[in-house]
Amino acid sequence: MAEETKDLQLQETQKQELVESEAERTRDRVAFVPRVDIYETNEAVIAVADMPGVDETSVDITLEKNMLTLKGYVEPEPIEGYALAYAEYRVGDYERSFTLSNEIDQSKIEATVKDGVLRIVLPKAAPETKRIAVKGD
Repeated sequence: MAEETKDLQLQETQKQELVESEAERTRDRVAFVPRVDIYETNEAVIAVADMPGVDETSVDITLEKNMLTLKGYVEPEPIEGYALAYAEYRVGDYERSFTLSNEIDQSKIEATVKDGVLRIVLPKAAPETKRIAVKGD
């Protein structure tokens, strides 16, 4: 049973690594897919991403053609006077993309980060009802 658990944990870790992406990365380091919880209220969709080591200066959020892309950059912090003997935690960057629907008001998206947790609020657009005029021949 313990061996099965170890195998599952290893598989989960491997799934989090980005093997290849459409664009070539310019940083020579591993990039992880951050885990994201998504909540929906009547007013907004809220995404909460775990990105340990990321702060407001090291996160980049872009929106292009309905594609919301999250990128976080983490620099390893060596401890002066010590050499790493064993590590279970790998340091790397984060990258994840989402396609947004037309129901999101893209002009009002807000993001905050605190203690390595990125919170993005995606307000819903007001429903638009149009009356179509009918013309006769």
